[in-house]
Amino acid sequence: MAKSPKTVTSFTPYPAPDFNLASSDGENVSLSGLKGDWTVLFIYPTDNTPTCTQEACDFSAALPEFETLGVKLFGLSKDSLKDHAKFITKYGLKMPLLSDPETTTIDGFGAWGEKTLYGRVYMGTDRSTFIIDPQGLIRQDWHKVKIKGHIDDVLAATKALMSK
Repeated sequence: MAKSPKTVTSFTPYPAPDFNLASSDGENVSLSGLKGDWTVLFIYPTDNTPTCTQEACDFSAALPEFETLGVKLFGLSKDSLKDHAKFITKYGLKMPLLSDPETTTIDGFGAWGEKTLYGRVYMGTDRSTFIIDPQGLIRQDWHKVKIKGHIDDVLAATKALMSK
């Protein structure tokens, strides 16, 4: 049984952090450039790892549904554009991937922090997703994402927010 999406009515919108990042499609993507459009941004730890690959492939498969809604979809990690190009080619990904090697934007979205693996503490990316409205407000967010059913939750929340 799929879990129900987060209730969008109880969410308090807040401003998305300003950013301007290089994109795998050769353009720069900025918050100001996205004004006027609904946008879904998913932040993931790294290209070519099993969970990140599944998440990117799931979002890529759902791209036609987001496009039908008029929603822009982007993935974001600290990987280089060169690594993104290989990742896109290897898995046939259809949405642009943004590169933030300094993790400034990732941190601005609250998705960069201390993690622990096998007792080792390190800094890393928290898998997160954000729905940004045409005014640049985050209308829904998910942190520490588990990918099973996540894309369905994001689509349902996006549709619900756009219908208000």
